[in-house]
Amino acid sequence: MTTLPTPSQIASLDDERLEQLAADWRAQALRGDRRAFGVAHAFEVERRRRLRESELQQLEPLEPVARPKPWWKFW
Repeated sequence: MTTLPTPSQIASLDDERLEQLAADWRAQALRGDRRAFGVAHAFEVERRRRLRESELQQLEPLEPVARPKPWWKFW
């Protein structure tokens, strides 16, 4: 029985190895191995999380935007 890798095991993998394992397990799942689906999903979730974090680090911080004053006054 294929067991899901633990989060610490997945976190210890480098990006290239993680991508390779995700592709390999996804290929097994596409060939009909139902147990491979969960493992592939775990690797793919970690890949997306890392990608999202790296993209966020590339963004410049937002400057506070002053709210425009209304053109009317209630009273």
